[in-house]
Amino acid sequence: MGNSLIQTLGIEFKQIEKGRVVATMPVDDRTRQPFGLLHGGASVALAESVASIGAYELVNKEKEVVVGLEINANHIKGKREGIVTATGTVLHQGRTTMVWDIKITDEQDQLISVSRCTIAVIEKR
Repeated sequence: MGNSLIQTLGIEFKQIEKGRVVATMPVDDRTRQPFGLLHGGASVALAESVASIGAYELVNKEKEVVVGLEINANHIKGKREGIVTATGTVLHQGRTTMVWDIKITDEQDQLISVSRCTIAVIEKR
């Protein structure tokens, strides 16, 4: 993913298939807030990255690109160290928008955060 936020946060894509994406992110100095917990913004960046990569796999790459249009998140549980895993699945695949559900879990499969992300499909320029 080159020199991007994905690389900066240590996000690694483990599985990319039509309508489903799995990625991991470390909980470390790059992704914690000042009180030592996983930063909600890092969780949201992970969620939107999963949705965006997943949406891109569903469009005509020669003619279309995807961008985040809206995202919301509920942070359920704190995490101080280790690895979190985001699993994104497409809920709606339309011509101009997609809606993705993203669940972020810890190593014990406990829910850390849940997000819903709307992706816009736009014409490539």
